[in-house]
Amino acid sequence: EGNPYTWWVGKANEKHYYWGGSGPGIQKCACGIERNCTDPKYYCNCDADYKQWRKDTGMLSYKEHLPVSQVVVGDIDRPGSEAKISVGPVRCQGDRNYWNAASFVTSSSYLHFSTFQGETSADISFYFKTSASDGVFLENLGNTDFIKLELKSATEVSFSFDVGNGPVEIVVRSPSQLNDDQWHRVNAERNVKQASLQVDQLPLEIRKAPTEGHTRLELYSQLYVGAAGGQRGFLGCIRSLRMNGVTLDLEERAKVTPGVKPGCSGHCTSYGMYCANGGKCVEKYNGYSCDCSKTAYDGPFCIKDVGAFFEEGMWLRYNFHSPGTSMKDLVSRTLLSSTDPEITAPDLSLNKEELSFSFSTTKAPCVLLYISSYTQDFMAVLVKPSGNLQIRYNLGGTKEPYNIDVDHRNMANGQPHTVNITRNGRDIVLQLDHYPPTSYSLPTASDIQFNSPKALFLGKVIEIGKIDQDIYKYNTPGFTGCLSRVQFNQIAPLKAALRPTNASSHVHIQGELVESNCGASPLTIPPMSAATDPWHLDSASADFPYNGQAIGDGVNRNSAIIGGVIAVVIFTILCTLVFLIRYMFRHKGTYHTNEAKGAESAESADAAIMNNDPNFTETIDESKKEWLI
Repeated sequence: EGNPYTWWVGKANEKHYYWGGSGPGIQKCACGIERNCTDPKYYCNCDADYKQWRKDTGMLSYKEHLPVSQVVVGDIDRPGSEAKISVGPVRCQGDRNYWNAASFVTSSSYLHFSTFQGETSADISFYFKTSASDGVFLENLGNTDFIKLELKSATEVSFSFDVGNGPVEIVVRSPSQLNDDQWHRVNAERNVKQASLQVDQLPLEIRKAPTEGHTRLELYSQLYVGAAGGQRGFLGCIRSLRMNGVTLDLEERAKVTPGVKPGCSGHCTSYGMYCANGGKCVEKYNGYSCDCSKTAYDGPFCIKDVGAFFEEGMWLRYNFHSPGTSMKDLVSRTLLSSTDPEITAPDLSLNKEELSFSFSTTKAPCVLLYISSYTQDFMAVLVKPSGNLQIRYNLGGTKEPYNIDVDHRNMANGQPHTVNITRNGRDIVLQLDHYPPTSYSLPTASDIQFNSPKALFLGKVIEIGKIDQDIYKYNTPGFTGCLSRVQFNQIAPLKAALRPTNASSHVHIQGELVESNCGASPLTIPPMSAATDPWHLDSASADFPYNGQAIGDGVNRNSAIIGGVIAVVIFTILCTLVFLIRYMFRHKGTYHTNEAKGAESAESADAAIMNNDPNFTETIDESKKEWLI
């Protein structure tokens, strides 16, 4: 039905369905592009399903997707169905000097080279990127003569020199910031007639040389790239430094120079994938960090749940705006994606929203989350008296709110549960725990605008005006349990309450909010269908069980201790049984062999060994245990 059995996984842990000779988004092999496949009905030779071997081959050359980290091959469990896969090496080509770079990690770092020979002409070019506002790129001194290039401010690059007629300075001013951590090109030239400086594609600045006077630039000191003479050196990356047509080997010199590192690869390009849950990768000179400010998570990689325990009667309110404020408020603007700074919050509306959180409770009924408005519109997530979950939408246009009831699962069982709700216009997608997402649609008569959102409540609704009867009924005595990683669009109300952020002023709390991860991640996962099981080859996700992080880092510690105790008890019993059996048969002349048990029924000797060898069985069992946790 068009769903591929085979794919490969690239740099960003994404699945790709194109193959050598094809390109991104084109679900074909080379023969499909050239229209010469074995079976013209298909776009790959291997799709022909012939009894003879067929082959698809070619180069994967879209570098944003490389390297290949995994290949998954399906449809090979039928008799006589086989596959062979080989992945060749990554080969890179280009101008080696173009990326010859060095990273200056302190303002006193520098590299030194032999004296620059530019008596009558100097041609200097290089690329730089930085987030610092100033610093010296390079400098070479004589008795009185000198030549220097520096970043004077966040928008100014200066080229200065003296050939004996007094200092000359040329400055290029950029209308935009040059310390934006993006590459910028500098080209400086000087000869006996004139000097010039250009930055990126900005206009060339030219200074004519005097008709009389000195023309030779006489230098004696070493050439310093970076800090020189006690000045503040450049902080960032420089690459492809050419002086009179010669590329200086910055990388080799940086290898033996403290404070300077060879190369300047984008750390976020290589490691940005580890900033999870919407965290933003931020480049640093000696590494990277993850900005979790727009997420409901915390920690170095935005994977630590931020949650809290709610006692009975406790509640939290997050105001989307403060009275009288406009959309200049950063949080409101981010939430509602408005570009008009003069629209006040009561005039705003939402066409779509994303809501995600996890919770655990043993008491029902209760209100988990409620979003109020300046109109009669609202959204609520409730636990009914039966323990079942209900999502209620009232956007106007209908007499009664639209309800989504999840009647076949008891959510008030004390275990953590995750809830993800996405609405786009009339379409609603709900996902609970690890079950497949379910789609719903608002009634045709319903409005699709969430008009004038006012506040978000957790635990209990304390709102002025008319409240839906069921919500009023479920509102007493209030939610008791844990809420974690609550996020509505780009607002994280729990995190704003527990961490000092710009949004903390929008939060009001009744009661004592105690941070806790008791609502973090589901402790048990029910059996999954083949369509959703990540171990199954037809899984729609490219996220494999091992991706460099522990799978079960949200597992409750008490459960782990209990599991360990049970394992020790079982192990002790097994050891006792083995000892008794060996004692009973010791004098009966039993003939023992090392033949693998089950060898009679196994298809091959290797299969019998795998069935019997504890190394194999232990590995399989352990992997299953890890995943089921």
